[in-house]
This record gives sequence, C-alpha cells and structure tokens, in this order.
Amino acid sequence: MSGPFKNSPGGEDKDVEAGTSSFTDYEYEDSPFDITTTKNAPVESLRRWRKAALVLNASRRFRYTLDLKREEDKKQMLRKMRAHAQAIRAAHLFKAAASRVNGITSSPPTAGGGDFGIGQEQIVSISRDQNIESLQELGGVKGLSGLLKTNLEKGIHGDDDDISKRKSTFGSNTYPQKKGRSFWRFVWEASQDLTLIILIVAAAASLALGIKTEGIKKGWYDGISIAFAVLLVIVVTATSDYRQSLQFQNLNEEKRNIHLEVTRGGRRVEISIYDIVVGDIIPLNIGDQVPADGVLVAGHSLAVDESSMTGESKIVHKNSTKNPFLMSGCKVADGHGTMLVTGVEVNTEWGLLMASVSEDNGGETPLQVRLNGVATFIGIVGLTVAGVVLFVLVVRYFTGHTKDANGAPQFVGGTTKFDHVLDDLVKIITVAVTIVVVAVPEGLPLAVTLTLAYSMRKMMADKALVRRLSACETMGSATTICSDKTGTLTLNEMTVVECYAGFQKMDPPDSSSKLPPAFTSKLVEGIAHNTTGSVFRSESGEIQVSGSPTERAILNWAIKLGMNFDALRSESSAVHFFPFNSEQKRGGVAVKSPDSTVHVHWKGAAEIVLGSCTHYMDENESLVNMSGEKMAELKNDINDMAARSLRCVAIAFRTLEADKIPTDEEQLSRWVLPDDDLVLLAIVGIKDPCRPGVKNSVLLCQKAGVKVRMVTGDNIQTAKAIALECGILASDSDASEPNLIEGKVFRSYSEEERDRISEEISVMGRSSPNDKLLLVQSLKRRGHVVAVTGDGTNDAPALHEADIGLSMGIQGTEVAKEKSDIIILDDNFESVVKVVRWGRSVYANIQKFIQFQLTVNVAALVINVVAAISSGDVPLTAVQLLWVNLIMDTLGALALATEPPTDHLMDRAPVGRREPLITNIMWRNLLVQAMYQVTVLLVLNFRGISILHLKSHLNPERVKNTVIFNAFVICQIFNEFNARKPDELNIFQGVLRNHLFVGIICITVVLQVVIVEFLGTFASTIKLEWEMWLVSIGIGSISWPLAVIGKCIPVPETPVSQYFRINRWRRNSSG
Repeated sequence: MSGPFKNSPGGEDKDVEAGTSSFTDYEYEDSPFDITTTKNAPVESLRRWRKAALVLNASRRFRYTLDLKREEDKKQMLRKMRAHAQAIRAAHLFKAAASRVNGITSSPPTAGGGDFGIGQEQIVSISRDQNIESLQELGGVKGLSGLLKTNLEKGIHGDDDDISKRKSTFGSNTYPQKKGRSFWRFVWEASQDLTLIILIVAAAASLALGIKTEGIKKGWYDGISIAFAVLLVIVVTATSDYRQSLQFQNLNEEKRNIHLEVTRGGRRVEISIYDIVVGDIIPLNIGDQVPADGVLVAGHSLAVDESSMTGESKIVHKNSTKNPFLMSGCKVADGHGTMLVTGVEVNTEWGLLMASVSEDNGGETPLQVRLNGVATFIGIVGLTVAGVVLFVLVVRYFTGHTKDANGAPQFVGGTTKFDHVLDDLVKIITVAVTIVVVAVPEGLPLAVTLTLAYSMRKMMADKALVRRLSACETMGSATTICSDKTGTLTLNEMTVVECYAGFQKMDPPDSSSKLPPAFTSKLVEGIAHNTTGSVFRSESGEIQVSGSPTERAILNWAIKLGMNFDALRSESSAVHFFPFNSEQKRGGVAVKSPDSTVHVHWKGAAEIVLGSCTHYMDENESLVNMSGEKMAELKNDINDMAARSLRCVAIAFRTLEADKIPTDEEQLSRWVLPDDDLVLLAIVGIKDPCRPGVKNSVLLCQKAGVKVRMVTGDNIQTAKAIALECGILASDSDASEPNLIEGKVFRSYSEEERDRISEEISVMGRSSPNDKLLLVQSLKRRGHVVAVTGDGTNDAPALHEADIGLSMGIQGTEVAKEKSDIIILDDNFESVVKVVRWGRSVYANIQKFIQFQLTVNVAALVINVVAAISSGDVPLTAVQLLWVNLIMDTLGALALATEPPTDHLMDRAPVGRREPLITNIMWRNLLVQAMYQVTVLLVLNFRGISILHLKSHLNPERVKNTVIFNAFVICQIFNEFNARKPDELNIFQGVLRNHLFVGIICITVVLQVVIVEFLGTFASTIKLEWEMWLVSIGIGSISWPLAVIGKCIPVPETPVSQYFRINRWRRNSSG
C-alpha cells in the first residue's frame, strides 16, 4: 500500500514495530530522556534525566544505572592508592640513595620460602618497591629464577604437585571480591517502594480498626489480605531481581577471566589468568595485559603503558638490567618479551586495587533512560487519576452517596461512629494508593535489565560476551558493520600453498630439494628469529607450533623445509627487534651469528617489502640486481596470488657490519633497523579460506538493511577476491573506486570528501587502524550507527569511537578487548550477525512488554475512574489490583521480555535511535484491546446483574464483581499471547519453544483459580459456578479474533508522537 498508510501483516515490509529507520528531519523537544547513546555520555546528561524521573523506589529503579557518586568516589580512591604507591616507591628510592652515600647496603627481609630459596615477604618487597639493588644481590633475574626453581627457557615443571607448592607458598592469582547482594537485601529494596509502604501502613490501620469494629473473627480479613498481597508482590519482585543479579555476577566473572599463554615444561600452554603462579614464564606481545607482577627476563623494544597504575599516560620502556619490573594490570604498548612472575593476587598493587573496587554493572542504556521517561509520563497520569478517584470517593462518602451492602448510606452525619468513618476512609485511601501502584510502572525500566540479562546469558551460548549493557540494544540499531577480514570473514586456518623463491615458483611450495643449502639456511634463519611464535618438539618427536595463524603457517612451512627452530635460535642471537605492526605492515630482526656476521631479516606485506628490495638471491645463491622488469614480474605474481584470495608475505634480508650496531643498551633501544637495500629471498602465498556460511550471513545483513564493509590490512586484490567470495561485492563490476578503495587513497581525501564517499565504500584494502577510525567517524557524521570489529592494539581508537566495538576473543589483544563493548568469542562473522538479531530482539521484547503493560494500565484506570465517579465504588479492590500489578509487572516482564529472537526480526530495517518507543502499530493494538476490555467490563459493572441473571443469587453484587475481576485477568492472559506478535497474524508461532512464557501463563491461570475459588475472604471474591467461568473465558478469548481484525486496520507511517512534536515546534516558532 502506498501513501501515508500501511498494513502490518501485508504491504511494504518495513520496520513494523519500531517505525521507519530513516533519518528524519523532525525537530525534537529538549527532553532530559532524549539520550541516543550512553557510551561516553556527559555526566550532566545522566544526572539530568535522574532528576526528571518520577520514582517511587529509587534503590530498585536505579540499581542497574551508573552510580555517579560511587563512580567519583572510586576515582578518588584510585588516585589515593596510586599516590600512596608512588610515595612508598619514592621513599624507598630516597632511602636507597642515602644508603649509597653512607656506604650502607640494605636488603629486604630474608624469610625462607619453605620449598623455595626465597620467601613471599622478600619477593613481594622487591617487586612492590621495584628494588633493583636487592634483585642484583640475588643474582639478577637468573639468580631469582634459580631460587624460584624456574628454568628461564622452559618455565616451571607445571605438574600438580609443583603448582600446589607454589600456591601454598606465594598465593594464587585471585583477589578477595566483595560479596554480591543477598536475597534479603533485594527483599529490603523491593519493600522500599513508597506506595507499598503506604499500603502496609493502611493494612495495619485496617487490621486495628477492623478488629475493633467487627471483632477478631472477621475484623482481620481486610488488613491481613492487603498485607499478604503486598508481601507477595515484594517476594516475587525480589526473587526476579535476585536472579538477574546472579546472572550479572556470572557474566562479570567471565569478563575478568582472561586466558593467556605461559611456558611450562618447555611448551606454551593456554591457561586462565587465575591459574598463574609465582615462577611462571609468560610471553608478552603488543596489546597484552601484564597478568601479574614480575620482572623482565628478555625483551626487545618492550614499552609498557602504566597509566592504569600510576594515573599518568606515559609509556615506560623496559629492559632487563635497569628497569625490569612489570606491574600487574598494565598494558604492553610496543615490542615483545618474556617475564618471570614474582607476585600474584593481593601481593600485587593491581590486586589491591581490584579488591578495593567493587564490580560495576555498567551504565544505564539509552532504552532504560527512555523507559524512565515513559514511566514518568504514565506515573503522572496515574497519580492524577488516583487523586481524582480519592477526591470523588471521599466527597461521595461524606455526602451520603456511598451505599453499604444493604443499600443504606455508609455515612450519616451525627450517627456514624468515628471508628467506622476512619475504617471507611482507610479503605478509600487504600484503593487510591493501589491505583497508583498499578498506574506507576515502576518495573518498566527494569524490564530492560531483565531482557538484557536474559539476552546476555543466551548470547554467551552464541559466542558473544557483552561487556557493556548498552551495546546489546544499540546493536539492534546498527546500520553498518565494518568488519575485519582475517579470522572474522575467513577461517583463520592458514597454510602456505604457493611460493616464489630464487625467482622461480616452487611446486610443491615446501620442496626443499629445489633450494641450495646456503639459500635455505638464510631463509630459515630469518623465519626462526623474526617471529613471535614458537616451536616445541616433544620427546616423542611430536611438533607443536604456537603463535598467530600467519606465524604458524610460515613456521610450519619452514619446518617442512628443514628448519630446526631451537638450534637456530641457540646458535645465533637476536640483537634488536622491530615488532610487526599494522601501520608499517612488516617486522624485522637483527641476528648476530657465531662468526659475528649480522643479518637483518624483514618479513611483511609482499608489495611493501618488495619495494625495499634492490637484489634477489637466485637458485645459485648469487645476488642478482632487481631490474624494473623483474620487479614488474614479481608484482604481477603477487597480484595473481592476491586475486586468488591468497595473503602474500615477502621474506628478505641484508648483511650489516657489526660496528654499525650500537653497543649501549639505551642507544640500541632507539636504534632503527635498516630497511633499505634488501635482498629478496621468497614470496609466499597463504590461503585462508572463507568461513562456510559467511556469504549467507552477509546477505542476511543486507536484507536487514545493515551494510557490511570489509576493512582489511591485506592487499587490495586479496580483499577484492574475498569480498566477492563473501558476497560483500556482488560482481567484478562493483570493484571500482570508491566501492573498492585503498586506505592511503581514503586518508588522502579531505574530511568533506571522505564524508561524501564513505557511504559507497564496501571494501578498504591495505588500511591502517587510523584509516578505520577515519571511516567510522565519517559514517557517524553521515548519521549511521556503526559497529566495528577489531583485534589489534591499534584498533582500540576505532573500537572506542564506534557505537558498538566488537573485539575478537581468540586473536584480539587485551587492549582491544578492554576498549570494546562486545567480545566475539569465536572470531566468527556469523556470531556478529547473531548479536544484531539479539539487539533487535531486546528492542522488540521491550515493545511487546510496553504494549501489554499499557493495555492493563489504561483498562484498569478507566474502569476504576468511571466506576468511582458514577457509582462511588470500584469493582477492583486493593488486593485484586495488586494481583493484576503482579501479572502486569514482574510476571509480564518475565514472559514477554525473554522471547528468543526470530528470523522475522531480520526482515525489517534497523531501529532508528530516535524512533518512538510506542509505535503507531502498538497504539492501534493497545487501544483496540483496552477499548474492548473497558466497554465489556463497564457494561458488566452497570448491567452485569441482569445480563448474568444474578438477581436470584444470595450475593449478586459480589458475584458480579468477581466475574469482572476474573474476566479482566483472563483478558490479560489472552492478550499476553497477542503481545508476543504485535505485527503478525500468527500469534502462536514458536510459543512452545519459550518454556518460560508457557510456564508463567500456567502459573497465572492456576493462581487465578486459587484466588477466585479458595481465597475469597482475602481477595473479596466468591466461588463462581462453571457458567460464570465460561463467561469469563469467553470474554477473554474474544481478544484473539479482535487482534486479527485490529491488525488489518491501516496506520499512518508518521508516528503519532511526531504530530505533537511538530505542533509544539510550530507553536514555539510562532511565539
């Protein structure tokens, strides 16, 4: 259907629940609840919406929001602890200097270590005070390792007995955590609701007055009934909140549980950070978090960011002689090395910090803020209605228009006793306060945390760990995903499948017989030293290769060529490293042989390394000049391999005079490896196949209105080939600028030009992390909600800048993970798409709950107001309204906010960040159901006795009110099914898969039968005959066909809320 109207079951398949996602030009009012993102939001904005919210129970409402005061207190505490640590260190340095002047030597305590040559107190003192003199007295790192029974090359033995002894002597790498809130704390917080407190007071007054006026046998009914209903609400609410809290605790534990490699028994093994022990040898690379206190064994260009401990953004260069101490919690900014662990748990400064700072559940989410706005608006309406009802009932009571069960006026001036008047007034106030309980949706904002807790737990099974709550829902609004290639779109299972060496193609690529010994010797020497990986050969001869996928592929290839990894590394020594980084796209090492010959080996992106080569070594071991013709031929070979989606890596070297290498350690750390005049040895093509199913995932995203862009450091031809294979590029005709672009071209444009072409970019090859950041910024300026994947340290700015940062769980560095919002545990693009589904599911589930809750709100309020004004009585009593509130609030949220995502969610456009929460379709469904319920129940209220033929009944009024209550609750049970599918005709699809929904429906039905049939005294009901049950069920069941008819009513595309905003803007403009 074209034009301003649409039907939800048919017609155009747009964002039916959330409206359209296009970026509108409407003017928005300056609402404190209008916060599109809480990521890096100003504190003033967060403080502003809190002040504007109408809150009855602050401790519960703000439980999962950022505690602004505690956040400031935490920062101050960290500053104090850092200052304290620095003061201790400064005092020690001053003392050491004074001792040197006076010729006095001091050493730390020398307590024995039981099974070890050094005790915990002594080693902790050395690490904490960074006492280099004491370390040297022990014989340096080598002497310390001997005392700790650690082999600096092979690590500790690592058997159970060895680990147990180390833990008992030096402690384990855990720190005491503050206990989570107990169940009774949640009960206490749930009871802090102002309206529930008033009801408890009213129940106590009603109990006292009832016993005084009617005696102990009957007088306790009303008071105890209200008190029991309030208690039930508190217990159910607390139970739900407590379960959520446990889920968040488990997720926080997962976030802290970092996995890393250590060297034990001569091989690298992956363990949890909690399993690290003193004496462990740990390799450190760029982006790693230092997992415990320790000393540097060996390192090359190792630089550490100690800002997390010192508070100063200063990169500190480490070396094994002058500054070897490493502090737990710091990040490796550059270089690589190995460390010896000297302190764990609270014996480290990081452990002390973590023990003193409780885990935070993250800040509030945008949806939470907006729901607080909705709850505030509804609450104001509810308070107004309750005030009107209270006023009308009190006036009618004192004017004699309120009748008792016998039809006589309840109040007669000068006749009615004061106790009776007080009892009647307490009942009137109780009804008014209960209306407030129902009207103010205190649980509405908390429904977000309920669905997020459920979603986050389920997302763990889908290989996604949510670090920041808001990211889960923001993912539902994502309009573009900037994805890495390697490991995300591809399998990350790399193999060398093609090789050019000595200017000839080797077939097969690992045929060592085709290469002369001297050629092979230089090639494997460079591979063995210029790597961050390692090779372990067991006694049985089994070979285990570790490192990144690219490193493993090249090491495995070199092993087939005859490389003896350990022998090569022991025969010659690495003098200086230039670690591989994504900016330079290459890495190098200077290696000194026993005969003092120095070779500088380089390895990296083929065309970049090739550009620095002036010679190549041929099959006769002769150095041949690299002519322009030869260079062009090799570039064609590289392009040919890249076009077949191979990653091309070049390996080259050059000889260097030994006297050109600085001898001073400080000068050596600043020395730049020469990268000119290189001799090309080999170019290898590494195959990394596309992940199966990734093409379908990309097509699913495109169908859902989410554009997938590949941003990779690989060759532009490799990127193009993979993009075609994945479906990011539809055909070769799409592979032209700006659709396919190189990073250096994109960064050369001005900001305006980048903004203009960023929309069209599908693939960016040979990009640097800064190019990725520029692309993210351009897309955000264009109004996009951007999700970005990243794994390297240099990706951190882009992950931070993006609306949703997605780091890789396997290949990602700790720096990247810390800056991200969600960790993709299996590095798989399909898991990214599942996160999009879950994000949309969060939004859709909240909308289902809002529709259901507002229907109950509107119906309950209208029925009680109309009845109170017209007859002076309300058909729904306080206890009944509290039961309705329980169905509507806690049980409704559990049933609807935990719906699993469906494929239907991916058939619509992304949810616009400024789209109204209550869409036109929801208004239509809500009004249809509420009008039906109000009409039927008011008819029963005024004509029920005659319609239901109750005149002959002993207590017709009570039967009528019970039928109204019963029909009202059953209407909500039937309408809960309608709320599952606000825009679909088949409301039963997948219902049996949601066991929680089915369980809650069954529990609600059973409890309703119990309340009506067995708790009449408490709930002011009476046992109903089967005919009245059929009438109640019949009234409720009509809501199903009514919902089908309602969904065929067209609704305008422009949200209703926009009309009010536009009119307000026009009035303000004309004023």
